[in-house]
Formats: sequence, C-alpha cells, structure tokens
Amino acid sequence: MVVVAIVALAAGLVSLAIRDPQTSRLEQEATRLLTLLETARAESRTSGAVVTWAPVRPNDSPGSRAPPEADFRFNGLPSSIRLPTRWLDPQTTAELMGVPALILGPEPILVAQRVTLRLGDRRLELMTDGLAPFGIASAESGP
Repeated sequence: MVVVAIVALAAGLVSLAIRDPQTSRLEQEATRLLTLLETARAESRTSGAVVTWAPVRPNDSPGSRAPPEADFRFNGLPSSIRLPTRWLDPQTTAELMGVPALILGPEPILVAQRVTLRLGDRRLELMTDGLAPFGIASAESGP
C-alpha cells in the first residue's frame, strides 16, 4: 500500500511539473521579443534615430522595409544591424493596442505601449510604462 501511495504521489508531481507546450512556446516568443525590443531601443538611443517595431500584416504595402517573409519589422535601424524578423513558431501573432507601431526611441522616456502575443488560445501582453523596459504584463488562456 505504501508503494502504491508513493507511485501515485510521484505521478501527481510529474503531471504538475509538465508544462503546456503552447504556453512554453509563447513565453519563449515573448522573452525573445522583449530582448529584441530592448536591443532596438538601446540602438535608437545610441544612434539618435527614431526606431519603430510593428507586426507585418497581409495588407501591408509592398514598399515596406520588411522582407516578404517577415512576421514583424524594425524601421529606423542602421542597415548594419540585422535583427530577426520571424517568429520561432509560425502560428504566433502580434497585435498592437491602438497604434500602428511601437516607438522605441530615441527619447529616454516614451509613452506607455502594449503589444499582445497570441499562440493558439494562449496570449501574453507585453508592455512598458515608458520609463521601464518592456516586460510581460499578463497572461491569459482564453480569447
């Protein structure tokens, strides 16, 4: 009986330790995007150039600076700096809240900004209050 109880307890702990793979992938995408945004923000401050980030939408003009296979784009970075423009998971999408693009600088104080990442029925909100670096604001598992 003791052995059965130990096996049941171990099975319960293992099931709690296993994470939802979709949530893990979305968190990985969010961490990567946070790093990319802060890299572009630092470059904007250093160079004094206005840098923006925006997801690529199907109806974007062909003249945009994003390559045709891009999922998002950085505008204003020097051509010597090539940041990734694809999601790690092709099902990932991003939506900006009330603006066409995130403004990453060059000013040290920005307006509050927010972007929602989605993967399946999971979503994460990334935001900055304008002073602090971008960070994860909230996570939800429903539409």
